[in-house]
Amino acid sequence: MDRNGRSCINDLVVKIATVNGTGSASANGFLMQAIFRMGIPVIGKNYFPSNIQGLPTWYEIRVTREGYLARSSKVDIMVAMNAQTYAEDLASVVTNGVLIYDGSWPRAELESRPDISVLPVPLSKMCNESFTGARARILMKNIAYVGVIAALIEIDRDVVRQLLSETFTDKPDLVESNMQAFELGYDYAQTEFNCPLENRLVPMDAMSNHIMIDGNTAAALGCVYAGATVGSWYPITPSTSLFDAFGKFCKQLRQNPETGEQNYCIIQAEDELAAIGMALGAAWNGARAFTSTSGPGVSLMSEFLGLAYFTEIPLVLFDVQRAGPSTGMPTRTQQSDILAAAFASHGDTRHVLLFPANPEECFWMSVSAFDLADRLQTPIIVMTDLDIGMNDWPCPELTWDDSYQPDRGKVYSAKELGNMDSFARYLDVDGDGICYRTLPGEHPKGAYLIRGSGHNKLGGYTENADEYVEVVDRLRRKFDTAAELVPEPVTETLNKSSCVIVTLGSCDGAVRETRSKLAADGVQTDYMRIRAFPFSKSVVKFLAGYSQVFVVEQNRDAQFCNLLQTEAGVSVDKLIPILSYGGMPIACEDIYGPILEKISQGKAA
Repeated sequence: MDRNGRSCINDLVVKIATVNGTGSASANGFLMQAIFRMGIPVIGKNYFPSNIQGLPTWYEIRVTREGYLARSSKVDIMVAMNAQTYAEDLASVVTNGVLIYDGSWPRAELESRPDISVLPVPLSKMCNESFTGARARILMKNIAYVGVIAALIEIDRDVVRQLLSETFTDKPDLVESNMQAFELGYDYAQTEFNCPLENRLVPMDAMSNHIMIDGNTAAALGCVYAGATVGSWYPITPSTSLFDAFGKFCKQLRQNPETGEQNYCIIQAEDELAAIGMALGAAWNGARAFTSTSGPGVSLMSEFLGLAYFTEIPLVLFDVQRAGPSTGMPTRTQQSDILAAAFASHGDTRHVLLFPANPEECFWMSVSAFDLADRLQTPIIVMTDLDIGMNDWPCPELTWDDSYQPDRGKVYSAKELGNMDSFARYLDVDGDGICYRTLPGEHPKGAYLIRGSGHNKLGGYTENADEYVEVVDRLRRKFDTAAELVPEPVTETLNKSSCVIVTLGSCDGAVRETRSKLAADGVQTDYMRIRAFPFSKSVVKFLAGYSQVFVVEQNRDAQFCNLLQTEAGVSVDKLIPILSYGGMPIACEDIYGPILEKISQGKAA
């Protein structure tokens, strides 16, 4: 145990403060990968500004032998490379922690704390003496502080060299120069400081059969495996990298290496409205098509989302949520688009939402989204967020069933159309609210006029009240059918627990850690992670048995809590929102205290 009463082994947080645009992201990711290669559960969180360069940025690496995936509010080792934020960075270090800074120049004026160890390392001086070129010196300084950290927490040098060799396969000179910079920092720390620290690493075998991947990359790969061939998009943080990854995978998997012929189409549109319009056109023609955006884009796409809902065109939309409203904080995370996405567009409109909790679920929910879109003939919105989408997460190796066949839903073939007297596009034959559709050019009998204006069950124009009501009531019935098809919630129950914690998406890790901490205090809680809207019957049934329902989400207005009240009928008297909305990924500390206080108040009453 260390002096803070925590285990000294594989339980620490390293935070690195730099300036955006200095090339530190690669070095920080490299450090996290090295820890991962040692078989130790680790996760990285990148906190970067929305401008291109010049403002403060932080990278936080959390190591937990228990495998917790949420952010931690404590910092054991701070690498303070930005003088602008030095005071803030110094204050964030826990008692008995360590602060490292570039000691190339005397900094007697710097604030200090007698309860922590402040370690100056002449990073700039060492790199200026060892490397030529201003840019090279800056980049190598980043690798040098990785070396310092490696010595202090005992990262295997062989792991580092192997990583460098894999990273720069075709550039052996870069392997040697980076290794040189690493050794500069490592050797200095070994000589000048007591290495390793009490808080150090010991290899584990907890990450076998795991990979490091971000949610946007995993979602893009899911699109490829689902059979998506058309993607149209407009750049917006934090969803842009999803299409970057989709393009990369398509070049690898959907392009003839000999002829260069492509069997995919990716279009960067002039704006979000055009992007979703192109995707809808492709989907109506029978392609599996999708687009991606964030909150501001959902606002702009709402009119086309309403068109797709009313005309019943399958579409997949990825909403990688960020902090709003308006432009908000583009590089901070939130879950603030829930209601906007669920009811996007004017009039009575309801959309199916999927809530992945991690990159692994981003992958398979991408596939499910296309199947659901085709089967329900409606937009499916996959609700991720910046934390999932842009940060690397450890997750089990992605698997695939080669027997998978896309579910294209109710589509009449040319043969079926040829045997029919006539085709009616919006006629509910089976009573589930889902009509049969046709694809353009399949058969003359399958032709119909698609329109966003009032139409009857035969597809003809109408302003007749009864005919209009018949169509929109069927759409509501289809939404009820969707509740039977979407992913079921994840639940965990304990004996004699009267309260339950309900959450969605990226809150999962913080909630699981909170439940463990509460259990250590003798407080038992049940758990439900909802993975889709509309809510299935199991959600309603499960929540009916509790007197306290804590709803953990990342927005100010308790949007998900409100949705549970209005759509699942959960009594407002037992709903207790637990909210985190400052833009930082949610942490156990954001949940534990408020829940414990509420439970204590209930017992006191």
